[in-house]
Amino acid sequence: MAVDTNPELRITITGTGCPIPDPLRAGPGVLVQFGELAMQFDVGRSTVQRLAGAGLWPGELNAVFLTHHHSDHMVGLPDLILTRWVMDRADSGKPLPVIAPAGPAVTFARRMLDVWTDDIAIRTEHAGRDGRPEPDVVPFDPSPSVSEVWSMATPHGEVTVSAISVHHEPVLPSVGYRVDTPAGSVAISGDTIVCGEMAVLADGVDVLVYEAMRFEPIEALPEKRRFILDYHADTRLIGGQAAELEVPTLVLTHLIPPPVDDSGRSMFVSDVRTAGYTGKVIVADDLEVVSVGA
Repeated sequence: MAVDTNPELRITITGTGCPIPDPLRAGPGVLVQFGELAMQFDVGRSTVQRLAGAGLWPGELNAVFLTHHHSDHMVGLPDLILTRWVMDRADSGKPLPVIAPAGPAVTFARRMLDVWTDDIAIRTEHAGRDGRPEPDVVPFDPSPSVSEVWSMATPHGEVTVSAISVHHEPVLPSVGYRVDTPAGSVAISGDTIVCGEMAVLADGVDVLVYEAMRFEPIEALPEKRRFILDYHADTRLIGGQAAELEVPTLVLTHLIPPPVDDSGRSMFVSDVRTAGYTGKVIVADDLEVVSVGA
């Protein structure tokens, strides 16, 4: 097999959904690949199935990054860790690094397997295995400025992951991530309002992956449901920020309300265009792929 001497940056949206169950939309997640390096950002429901759809075995992941501790962004993590372990028949896998801002997300990652103690014990005894499928939880202190939180050398150059605190109050801490590779860069918002920190994080990137909410239909909901307007990103403001940054490609995900047809998707695009953005807009479906460089 020929060796890829000039790999691309490949971004796969593994989940475009939100807490609302949707048979076509898994929970939030983004897979970022560069050559043999594979990084998963957030692990919503059905992430393991979506990774399979993307052609990636759980054991091939190099690291997982969590943006915040809302359940829809983390509920798939125990499934990922357990599946990785169960499928590793030779006990050859190393603990998977799980990088997260210090706080509740770290607490969850450290405790999430406690309820699976009996399952782990019987699988271990029956298969004659050693040890538990513990992840390597790596906390970092979130910062209001862009700070490197992880890096890895590859045969094609270094890949770095940076984070910045974003505004998803009252959910604290919450961060967005940026991945820089020799082929290009991508920023991933996590959950946040449109804020200056995101502009700093996304400055100069090739691809901006933003959570997106159309405020107009939410404003028409009963008052007790409108609280979600407090901490999500308005599509019109996203378009204005992306226009100012001159980002070549904007990917909208974590879609609220989830579009069910082309008409619904066009409304997301219209909001972004109305705000002045003229670059490429992708209203993502699960397993949407964007590639940079080659």
